[in-house]
Amino acid sequence: MLAIIVTGHGEFARGILQSAEMIFGKAQNVTAVTLAANESVEDLVSHYRLAIDQLAPVTELLFLVDLWGGSPFNAASQLVAAHPDQYGLVAGLNLPMLIEALALQQQTLAEVIPHLERTARGGIRHLDLQTNTGDDDLL
Repeated sequence: MLAIIVTGHGEFARGILQSAEMIFGKAQNVTAVTLAANESVEDLVSHYRLAIDQLAPVTELLFLVDLWGGSPFNAASQLVAAHPDQYGLVAGLNLPMLIEALALQQQTLAEVIPHLERTARGGIRHLDLQTNTGDDDLL
C-alpha cells in the first residue's frame, strides 16, 4: 500500500486530512506533517523521517505538499532525491487530489502521480452565471 505524507505550512496538512477523512473515511498509512513558523527545512526533514519510521514498512511513499518551492516542498525533495525509485512528490495539494490519492493507495507511484495531477486540475472549476458557460451545469 502506498504511504502518504500530507504536508504544508502551519496546520494546513492536519486540516485538509481531517476534511478528506470526513468525506472518504479514516485513512490508512497516511499522516499529516506540519511546519511551524519557527521551524527550518532541516526541522521538517527530521519530522518527515520520524513520520516515515511510524508508517514503516514503506515500499513507496508519496509526499503531497501545499506549494511548489516552499519549505515543505524543499524538505520533501531532499528525501525524494535520496530515494527516487520509492518516493514521489506532488505540489499544489487540494482536497480533490487528496481524496483521489486515498482511493488509489493500492496503485503504484507511477500510476498515481499523473492521475493526481489531472484530478487536482479538474478540482479547479468556476461558476459563471453571466454567460451561462463554464462549470455552472449544476444549477
